[in-house]
Amino acid sequence: MPLTPLLVGVDVGTTNLKVLAIDPNTMELVAHAARPVETDVPKPGYAEQNAEAIWQLLLDCMGELTAEITTAGRTIGALCFSTAMHSILAVDEAGTPLTAALIWSDNRASQEAAVLRKEDGDLYKTIGVPVHPMLPLCKLVWFGRHQPRLLKRAARWLSLKEYLWWKLTGHYEIDYAMASATGLFDSRKAAWHRPALKLAGINTGQLSTPVNTTHTVPYAALPGNVVPGLPPGTLLVIGASDGCLANLGAGAVEPGITTITIGTSGAVRRTSVRPIRDAQSRLFSYPLYKHEARSTTTHPDKTDADLTDWYVVGGPTNNGANVLEWLSEKLAKQDVPSVLASAATVPPGSEGLVFLPYLQGERAPLWNATARGSYRNLDWQHTQAHMVRAALEGVMFNLRQIELLLARHAGPTRVIHANGGFAQSAFWVQMMADVFGVPVRLNASNESGAIGAVLLARLALSLGTGEPVSLSDLTRQIAFGQTFQPDSERHTLYTQSFKAFQALLDMV
Repeated sequence: MPLTPLLVGVDVGTTNLKVLAIDPNTMELVAHAARPVETDVPKPGYAEQNAEAIWQLLLDCMGELTAEITTAGRTIGALCFSTAMHSILAVDEAGTPLTAALIWSDNRASQEAAVLRKEDGDLYKTIGVPVHPMLPLCKLVWFGRHQPRLLKRAARWLSLKEYLWWKLTGHYEIDYAMASATGLFDSRKAAWHRPALKLAGINTGQLSTPVNTTHTVPYAALPGNVVPGLPPGTLLVIGASDGCLANLGAGAVEPGITTITIGTSGAVRRTSVRPIRDAQSRLFSYPLYKHEARSTTTHPDKTDADLTDWYVVGGPTNNGANVLEWLSEKLAKQDVPSVLASAATVPPGSEGLVFLPYLQGERAPLWNATARGSYRNLDWQHTQAHMVRAALEGVMFNLRQIELLLARHAGPTRVIHANGGFAQSAFWVQMMADVFGVPVRLNASNESGAIGAVLLARLALSLGTGEPVSLSDLTRQIAFGQTFQPDSERHTLYTQSFKAFQALLDMV
């Protein structure tokens, strides 16, 4: 009996490009490959990546992956893409890059973002993402001010994902989730927002065609762009953004489940059947999947859960494990395990010491690129270990701020699904449970983005057969590791410390 074809999740992150081949029946990892992605910083505040170099990394990874799959006697059924948001580059008529890709952490458009936030306050109501230098909208305004000839000369403006998709398929297409992250898109109407395009100084002809996240194209090798080992006809699923698919891959689609990811940066996310708009423009709202009308007519017996739209809502933070890195390299000058061990010698609340963790400005909940970190209430009794623990607590308090804001719109959190590099520290994960006062469940795998891509590929395949499955059903296969229960006494202490943290935010 032939084995089930594998599904491949392609995860194009800021620091690594990874491809994982997973058995859709068992969710077992069969093969994988990864390569580091380089970021150039030509000037302070700039952050750029080379699109063609990333394409070559994808080819290298696919060559390694398909060799492993062949050795295992398996085949590939589909590929689905999870990609970091907010990148943008210009290409000419032939698709050749005219610029490097400006990625999410590129802050050169800070001044343009500040002006847009002040003068176009109603823009958020339509685009569903706070105006910030990370947005391609703001970067295009920057190009208009500093390189106006390039803005007009560019045949198209693309994200890194669109560039890879064009190399694979020959089509200029963008999924709804990635389009919503540009600041140029009305996700409720699933169309480019013309007032935003006018602000950016471009037209729809310079942008890709928006498509659903389950949009598929059969692979046909294009001249000069052959993917090693990938059979013609393999289904390519355009997928979604890394944030959306990390939420899906974390198994967080039911009410009351909040996903918190802490890598270098971090995010707090919920899955919702409706977009959310915060009165003070502090939360994002991205489509994970928009159901198509044909499903309701073909299968009237399906429930709303099978057929509804799905959105991922929440807020990102700039300050996650980068704070731990700073503690290790700049403050304690010790390795990470030693830093964490020192923090454990200090009682919860750091004996009154509070740290505002804004080492690299902040997105949610402040949306202030100029915010900076500081210690408050520092006195003679405090040691370096106190400073370490207070900094780790400060990261958690900032995430708690985002979670409380999100809870106002999406309801209270009953359990957290946690992932990211921080999950390797049981001490820090327990701190999360104690600060938030709810259980924290770890995903068995930290590859939630790639797993989410595989689950979305399964949804796309099911739509192709006319028997759509629900996202809730898909996530039941996700494996979990340890669950950390909150300690009531420590939670009480942290509640007081959190109030002290909140009282200092007006001084940022």
